[in-house]
Amino acid sequence: MTPDPRGQTVTCSVLKRSVSVAAVVLAAACLWLPLSSSVVERWYSLGIYPPIQHLVTPVSNRLPFAVLDALLVLTLVLVVWGLVWTIRTARRTRSLRPVAQFLWRLVTAGAVLYLLFLALWGFNYRRVPMAQRVQFHRPSPNRAAVLALAQEAVTRMNALHDDAHRTGWTREEWQNNELRVAFAKTQRLLTDGSPAVPGRLKKTLLGPYFRWASVDGMVNPFGLEVLANPDLTPWERPFVAAHEWSHLAGYADESEANFVGWLTCVRGDPPAQYSGWLFLYWQILGELGASDRKELAMSVAPGPRQDLEAIVERLRRGQLPFLRDVSWRVYDQYLKANRVEEGVRSYSEVLTLILRTRFDEGWVPVRR
Repeated sequence: MTPDPRGQTVTCSVLKRSVSVAAVVLAAACLWLPLSSSVVERWYSLGIYPPIQHLVTPVSNRLPFAVLDALLVLTLVLVVWGLVWTIRTARRTRSLRPVAQFLWRLVTAGAVLYLLFLALWGFNYRRVPMAQRVQFHRPSPNRAAVLALAQEAVTRMNALHDDAHRTGWTREEWQNNELRVAFAKTQRLLTDGSPAVPGRLKKTLLGPYFRWASVDGMVNPFGLEVLANPDLTPWERPFVAAHEWSHLAGYADESEANFVGWLTCVRGDPPAQYSGWLFLYWQILGELGASDRKELAMSVAPGPRQDLEAIVERLRRGQLPFLRDVSWRVYDQYLKANRVEEGVRSYSEVLTLILRTRFDEGWVPVRR
C-alpha cells in the first residue's frame, strides 16, 4: 500500500507540536522548581560543566570574532524574516492564525534558548554558595573593619604602582602565564574540580552598549567567551579578566566572581596585583560615607590617584546615564530571576566575603 502523505504530514505536525510543548513545560519547570545546591554542585558544576567549558572556550578563544555577535545577527535576521513572512501570510489569508503560530514559535525558541543557557552555563547560579565553601570567623563587617581593609588596599596600591607601571600591561591577559597560573591556584583552593580555561578578552558589536551602560565585561553563556568594554584602562583589564574567568569557572554569582577574581589578582604579577587592589579600593568607596571617602582619598599616592581619575574620566566620557540606569535595572531583575536574591547588590557582597572569610597567610581561604 502507498503511504498516505496527508497522514504523515499530520503525524509530523503533532510531533512538532508535542516537542514544542515539552520544551516550554521543561523550561518552566527548570525556572520554578527548586534544585538542591549540593546536587547541582556535584552533578553539574563539578561534573557536566567542566568538560563543556574545556571544549568550548579554547575554540571560541581562537575565533577572530565574538560568537555572541554572530548569534545576535543570526537571531535578528531570523526574527525579521519570520515577522515579514507572518505579516504577508496573515494579509493574504486574512487570518490571525499565522500571527499566533509566529508568537508560539517565539515562545518555543525562547524556551529552547533558556534550556541551552542552563545546560551550557546557567545551572551554576544554583551551585553551593561561597559562604558554604569557606570558613567564616568574623561577624558581619562593621565600619572599622571596612576602613581597615580600605587602608590596606591603599597601602598595597601605593606600594605596587611603580612596579606595575614599569612592567606594563603589554600582554593579552589570557596569554599572561603568571595570571593563568594564579587563576588555576585560586580555583584549587576553593574546589576539587579541574581548573577552568581562561578566556580571551574579545571586542564585540556590543562595545558601544558597554560604553554607554558602564559595563566592563560579560561572559557569553552560549559560547563561553569573554567580551570586554573596549575603553577599559590597562590597569583595569587584569581584574576584569580574572572576574570574567571566574564566571567561566562556574562562579555565576557576581560577589563570588569578584572574590575569586580578586584572589586571582593578588597571586599574579605586580600589574595584576595592582589591578586587584585598585578594584577593591574602588568597591569599598561605594560603601563609605562622604567623610570617610575624603579621608581615605587623601592617603592615595599621586600615581594611583591619576589611575583612578583616568577610570572616572572613562566612565564620564562614555556613559549615557538613562541607558545605564535602565540596563542595570534589567540586569538586577535577571539576577533575581536566576535566584540571586541581592540582585546587583551582589557585586558589593564581595566585601563581606573578604572580611568574614578565614584566611591563612598569603590570602589562602580556609575551606570548610
